[in-house]
Amino acid sequence: KPYRCDDCDQCFNSSSSLIQHRCTHTREKPFTCGECGKSFSQSSHLTQHCRTHTGEKPIIHTGEKPFWCIDCRKSFTDSSTLTRHRLTHTGEKPFTCTNCGKSFSRSSDLKRHKKIHRGAGALWCIDCRKSFTDSSTLTRHRLTHTGEKPFTCTNCGKSFSRSSDLKRHKKIHRGA
Repeated sequence: KPYRCDDCDQCFNSSSSLIQHRCTHTREKPFTCGECGKSFSQSSHLTQHCRTHTGEKPIIHTGEKPFWCIDCRKSFTDSSTLTRHRLTHTGEKPFTCTNCGKSFSRSSDLKRHKKIHRGAGALWCIDCRKSFTDSSTLTRHRLTHTGEKPFTCTNCGKSFSRSSDLKRHKKIHRGA
């Protein structure tokens, strides 16, 4: 992918995709609704918005998940989500911080991490001084020090420190 964003190092196949992506950093909204004047960063968002004026129904997903992971057989609605999921199996972390060398599997994680170097919104754990860019991640991290497990399965009483772990656990009761 030859087109790289200077702000977050995300790469794109086309210059138009990079230009569209740059709007997420500049907050530029070049696509304006002729009906009400509301502006959007992407043309697809404007198209979706215009349906509110025309009364046209939005596109509803059928629920079909035709993209399968060859390792775990989990299915996805689109190929980009499958590609991102595959990184969990390969362990590949193609997005590297130029400041400290830490690598990430997703560009959004690298972007969030870079805030720490800029000092923007850095939050620190009082126990280990690890830094975070959002309070929910810090709160979840703090559970590693307290041992607290606030998410409890109503079927068997087993507790978890993360809601995602409880959600995954509940599948055993459904037989999934």
